[in-house]
Amino acid sequence: MKKHKIRILVVDDHFVVRMGLSGSINMEEDMTVVAEASNGQQAIQLYRQQTPDIVLMDLRLPVMDGTATAMAICKEHPEARIIMLSTYDGDEEIYRSFQAGVRSYLLKSVSREELLAAIRAVHGGQRYIPPVVAGRLAERVPFSELSSREMEVLRLIVKGMSNKEIAAALNITEVTTKLHVGHILSKLKVNDRTQAATSALQRGIIHLA
Repeated sequence: MKKHKIRILVVDDHFVVRMGLSGSINMEEDMTVVAEASNGQQAIQLYRQQTPDIVLMDLRLPVMDGTATAMAICKEHPEARIIMLSTYDGDEEIYRSFQAGVRSYLLKSVSREELLAAIRAVHGGQRYIPPVVAGRLAERVPFSELSSREMEVLRLIVKGMSNKEIAAALNITEVTTKLHVGHILSKLKVNDRTQAATSALQRGIIHLA
Protein backbone atom coordinates (compact mmCIF):
# COMPACT_ATOMS: atom_id res chain seq x y z
CA MET A 1 0.00 0.00 0.00
CA LYS A 2 1.42 3.35 -1.04
CA LYS A 3 1.97 5.69 1.90
CA HIS A 4 0.27 9.09 1.72
CA LYS A 5 2.85 11.86 1.22
CA ILE A 6 2.75 15.04 3.29
CA ARG A 7 1.52 17.66 0.82
CA ILE A 8 3.19 21.05 1.33
CA LEU A 9 2.53 24.60 0.13
CA VAL A 10 5.70 26.75 0.15
CA VAL A 11 5.16 30.51 0.51
CA ASP A 12 8.09 32.94 0.09
CA ASP A 13 8.58 36.02 -2.06
CA HIS A 14 12.12 34.99 -3.02
CA PHE A 15 12.34 32.50 -5.89
CA VAL A 16 15.72 31.14 -4.78
CA VAL A 17 14.39 30.44 -1.26
CA ARG A 18 11.29 28.69 -2.66
CA MET A 19 13.49 26.64 -4.99
CA GLY A 20 15.80 25.63 -2.13
CA LEU A 21 12.96 24.65 0.19
CA SER A 22 11.06 22.76 -2.49
CA GLY A 23 14.16 20.92 -3.67
CA SER A 24 15.08 19.89 -0.13
CA ILE A 25 11.53 18.77 0.72
CA ASN A 26 10.99 16.84 -2.51
CA MET A 27 14.06 14.72 -1.72
CA GLU A 28 12.09 13.13 1.12
CA GLU A 29 10.09 10.00 0.31
CA ASP A 30 7.20 11.03 2.57
CA MET A 31 6.88 14.67 1.39
CA THR A 32 5.95 16.57 -1.76
CA VAL A 33 5.56 20.27 -2.58
CA VAL A 34 2.17 20.67 -4.30
CA ALA A 35 2.34 24.44 -4.90
CA GLU A 36 4.42 27.59 -4.38
CA ALA A 37 3.21 31.13 -3.67
CA SER A 38 5.13 34.41 -3.70
CA ASN A 39 2.69 36.52 -1.62
CA GLY A 40 -0.08 36.20 0.94
CA GLN A 41 -3.04 36.47 -1.43
CA GLN A 42 -1.61 33.76 -3.69
CA ALA A 43 -1.12 31.56 -0.63
CA ILE A 44 -4.80 31.87 0.34
CA GLN A 45 -5.95 31.07 -3.19
CA LEU A 46 -3.60 28.09 -3.53
CA TYR A 47 -4.65 26.76 -0.12
CA ARG A 48 -8.27 26.72 -1.32
CA GLN A 49 -7.28 24.92 -4.51
CA GLN A 50 -4.80 22.41 -3.06
CA THR A 51 -5.82 21.99 0.62
CA PRO A 52 -2.22 21.07 1.56
CA ASP A 53 -1.35 19.22 4.76
CA ILE A 54 1.29 21.82 5.68
CA VAL A 55 1.93 25.46 4.78
CA LEU A 56 5.56 26.57 5.07
CA MET A 57 5.36 30.36 5.08
CA ASP A 58 7.70 33.33 5.31
CA LEU A 59 6.76 35.97 7.88
CA ARG A 60 7.53 39.01 5.70
CA LEU A 61 5.50 38.81 2.50
CA PRO A 62 4.28 41.39 -0.02
CA VAL A 63 0.54 42.18 -0.38
CA MET A 64 -0.31 40.47 2.95
CA ASP A 65 2.28 39.61 5.59
CA GLY A 66 2.63 36.09 6.96
CA THR A 67 0.68 36.77 10.17
CA ALA A 68 -2.33 38.23 8.33
CA THR A 69 -2.19 35.39 5.78
CA ALA A 70 -2.03 32.74 8.50
CA MET A 71 -4.98 34.35 10.28
CA ALA A 72 -7.04 34.43 7.06
CA ILE A 73 -6.26 30.79 6.22
CA CYS A 74 -6.97 29.56 9.77
CA LYS A 75 -10.25 31.48 9.91
CA GLU A 76 -11.44 29.83 6.69
CA HIS A 77 -9.78 26.45 7.40
CA PRO A 78 -9.47 25.86 11.19
CA GLU A 79 -7.68 22.57 10.50
CA ALA A 80 -4.82 24.34 8.67
CA ARG A 81 -1.31 23.47 9.86
CA ILE A 82 1.05 26.36 9.26
CA ILE A 83 4.77 26.63 9.98
CA MET A 84 6.16 30.18 10.00
CA LEU A 85 9.70 30.68 8.70
CA SER A 86 11.48 33.91 9.52
CA THR A 87 14.82 35.64 9.87
CA TYR A 88 13.26 37.68 12.70
CA ASP A 89 13.23 36.48 16.31
CA GLY A 90 11.41 39.42 17.97
CA ASP A 91 9.20 38.18 20.80
CA GLU A 92 6.19 40.17 19.59
CA GLU A 93 6.41 38.73 16.07
CA ILE A 94 6.60 35.19 17.44
CA TYR A 95 3.69 35.86 19.81
CA ARG A 96 1.52 37.34 17.03
CA SER A 97 2.26 34.38 14.77
CA PHE A 98 1.03 31.87 17.34
CA GLN A 99 -1.98 34.10 18.06
CA ALA A 100 -2.74 33.93 14.31
CA GLY A 101 -2.88 30.15 14.51
CA VAL A 102 0.52 28.84 13.37
CA ARG A 103 1.72 25.53 14.83
CA SER A 104 5.45 26.22 14.62
CA TYR A 105 7.85 29.17 14.26
CA LEU A 106 11.27 28.45 12.80
CA LEU A 107 14.19 30.78 12.17
CA LYS A 108 15.61 30.57 8.63
CA SER A 109 18.94 29.53 10.14
CA VAL A 110 17.28 26.21 11.09
CA SER A 111 19.02 23.02 9.97
CA ARG A 112 17.48 20.86 7.24
CA GLU A 113 16.99 18.05 9.79
CA GLU A 114 15.07 20.29 12.17
CA LEU A 115 12.92 21.72 9.36
CA LEU A 116 11.91 18.20 8.31
CA ALA A 117 11.32 17.21 11.94
CA ALA A 118 9.05 20.24 12.40
CA ILE A 119 7.06 19.37 9.25
CA ARG A 120 6.53 15.79 10.46
CA ALA A 121 5.64 16.89 13.99
CA VAL A 122 3.11 19.49 12.85
CA HIS A 123 1.64 17.04 10.33
CA GLY A 124 1.23 14.64 13.25
CA GLY A 125 -0.89 17.20 15.09
CA GLN A 126 1.81 18.58 17.40
CA ARG A 127 3.18 22.05 17.90
CA TYR A 128 6.89 22.43 17.23
CA ILE A 129 8.59 25.21 19.17
CA PRO A 130 12.43 25.22 19.09
CA PRO A 131 14.22 26.19 22.34
CA VAL A 132 15.35 29.61 21.00
CA VAL A 133 11.75 30.49 20.04
CA ALA A 134 10.39 29.18 23.35
CA GLY A 135 12.97 31.36 25.10
CA ARG A 136 11.85 34.46 23.21
CA LEU A 137 8.22 33.78 24.14
CA ALA A 138 9.22 33.31 27.79
CA GLU A 139 11.11 36.63 27.73
CA ARG A 140 8.12 38.50 26.31
CA VAL A 141 7.49 41.38 28.69
CA PRO A 142 3.89 41.10 29.85
CA PHE A 143 2.40 44.55 29.29
CA SER A 144 -1.06 45.87 28.67
CA GLU A 145 -1.58 45.91 24.92
CA LEU A 146 -0.99 49.31 23.37
CA SER A 147 -4.15 51.08 22.22
CA SER A 148 -4.54 51.91 18.51
CA ARG A 149 -3.75 55.59 19.28
CA GLU A 150 -0.66 54.61 21.28
CA MET A 151 0.48 52.46 18.35
CA GLU A 152 0.08 55.50 16.06
CA VAL A 153 2.14 57.63 18.44
CA LEU A 154 4.79 54.90 18.77
CA ARG A 155 5.14 54.64 14.97
CA LEU A 156 5.82 58.38 14.83
CA ILE A 157 8.28 58.17 17.74
CA VAL A 158 10.16 55.50 15.75
CA LYS A 159 10.23 57.93 12.81
CA GLY A 160 11.97 60.44 15.07
CA MET A 161 9.12 62.96 15.42
CA SER A 162 8.91 65.34 18.39
CA ASN A 163 5.78 65.64 20.55
CA LYS A 164 4.88 68.84 18.70
CA GLU A 165 5.20 67.11 15.31
CA ILE A 166 3.22 64.09 16.51
CA ALA A 167 0.45 66.34 17.84
CA ALA A 168 0.22 68.12 14.47
CA ALA A 169 0.29 64.86 12.50
CA LEU A 170 -2.48 63.24 14.57
CA ASN A 171 -4.46 66.46 15.08
CA ILE A 172 -4.30 66.23 18.88
CA THR A 173 -2.89 68.58 21.54
CA GLU A 174 0.69 68.41 22.72
CA VAL A 175 -0.55 67.66 26.25
CA THR A 176 -2.48 64.63 24.97
CA THR A 177 0.61 63.52 23.04
CA LYS A 178 2.71 63.69 26.22
CA LEU A 179 0.13 61.55 28.03
CA HIS A 180 0.25 58.92 25.27
CA VAL A 181 4.07 58.92 25.31
CA GLY A 182 4.01 58.41 29.09
CA HIS A 183 1.66 55.44 28.76
CA ILE A 184 3.83 53.93 26.03
CA LEU A 185 7.01 54.20 28.14
CA SER A 186 5.21 52.61 31.08
CA LYS A 187 3.74 49.73 29.06
CA LEU A 188 7.03 48.97 27.30
CA LYS A 189 8.90 49.31 30.60
CA VAL A 190 11.47 51.74 29.16
CA ASN A 191 12.81 55.09 30.38
CA ASP A 192 12.79 57.31 27.31
CA ARG A 193 11.71 57.73 23.70
CA THR A 194 14.94 56.31 22.27
CA GLN A 195 14.54 53.13 24.31
CA ALA A 196 10.88 52.95 23.26
CA ALA A 197 11.83 53.16 19.58
CA THR A 198 14.63 50.59 19.96
CA SER A 199 12.42 48.18 21.90
CA ALA A 200 9.56 48.54 19.40
CA LEU A 201 11.84 47.66 16.48
CA GLN A 202 13.79 44.85 18.19
CA ARG A 203 10.65 43.13 19.44
CA GLY A 204 8.78 43.48 16.16
CA ILE A 205 6.02 45.73 17.57
CA ILE A 206 6.76 48.27 14.83
CA HIS A 207 8.31 47.48 11.44
CA LEU A 208 10.24 49.98 9.37
CA ALA A 209 8.66 50.14 5.92
